[in-house]
Amino acid sequence: MRHHLANIYRLGIKELWSLWRDPMMLLLIVYTFTVGVYTAGTAMPETLHRAPIAIVDEDGSALSARIAAAFYPPQFTGPFMISQPQVDPGLDAGMYTFVLAIPPNFQRDVLAGRAPKLQLNTDATRMSQAFSGTGAIQQIVLGEVNEFVQRYRSTASLPVELATRMRFNPALTPSWFGSMMELINHVTMLSIILTGAALIREREHGTVEHLLVMPVTPTEIMLAKVWAMALVVLVAAIVSLGVVIQGVLKVPIEGSLTLFLAGAALHLFATTSMGIFMATLTRSMPQFGVLLMLTLMPLQMLSGGMTPRESMPFFVQRLMSLAPTTHFTELSQAILYRGAGLEVVWTSFVALLLIGSVLFALSLARFRRTLTSMA
Repeated sequence: MRHHLANIYRLGIKELWSLWRDPMMLLLIVYTFTVGVYTAGTAMPETLHRAPIAIVDEDGSALSARIAAAFYPPQFTGPFMISQPQVDPGLDAGMYTFVLAIPPNFQRDVLAGRAPKLQLNTDATRMSQAFSGTGAIQQIVLGEVNEFVQRYRSTASLPVELATRMRFNPALTPSWFGSMMELINHVTMLSIILTGAALIREREHGTVEHLLVMPVTPTEIMLAKVWAMALVVLVAAIVSLGVVIQGVLKVPIEGSLTLFLAGAALHLFATTSMGIFMATLTRSMPQFGVLLMLTLMPLQMLSGGMTPRESMPFFVQRLMSLAPTTHFTELSQAILYRGAGLEVVWTSFVALLLIGSVLFALSLARFRRTLTSMA
């Protein structure tokens, strides 16, 4: 047993030195766990933030000025006051997401009870802002008009009071969700890429033949690749959690980092085995890249990280329960967001262990067959 462990350790060190001499792989690791995580947390906010709005004020009344003054940062930029001929060119050029047109005699018609119509033009190519902004603008306009007519601001008394409490993310800060899910996705992606690329690189450089004449077994070779690449991804994830997510983005971690890293280690056992299996099916890095895209996108999109699994078809839910990404996403969200303990996520741990064992056995059988064909 000591001899086998020594072989696994030395072969793993060899993998780490090979990775160290590959600057492009090192650059990919650094980029994905720093810039990639930061960008996902800040680049595409789901909430309304500094949406450009323009107003065509053809009334020039106190009510129209009141409505224009109701749009201010951070939800909107300061409104641009434009004329009617500037509407279409501005929307075509992407200068505004919303253009609110206030018709002539608007205040007079409101006070007379004639229910005048306002026109809201929306650039629907900006999906997230268009969806949330249209409702927000409607509420702002109606609130200002009602207050102007009633001469005071009041809140209707409802027979039932609904007290809303936002748990785990009280301010609905999008970076809290985006950065964490990007880290989870990168753990999966990099583990598959690194192990698959390590095997393909050895095949292209002819070092697999050297391994065949050494007193090592296929199991030792696979275990060395698994622990070495898993260690690299795990260290990168720890640094990203501490420096980028907690340090730069100020995202609080509710649960135990030790428990999360234990779950990540089990997940890496499954995904690194998957990377070796995929590498045995391909002959070059371009082929591996195509197979990676066909495999990785469904694994990440259907894992429950982008949309709740409950909203997916029942067949997809059952099928994705066999994927390691589903259980890793589930335990990561429970631990990092909700502070869950082992008594809550132990089923995901068991599922990852079983899935990883099956993937390792399949990969080992395929790897042995590949080595036999090369001997």
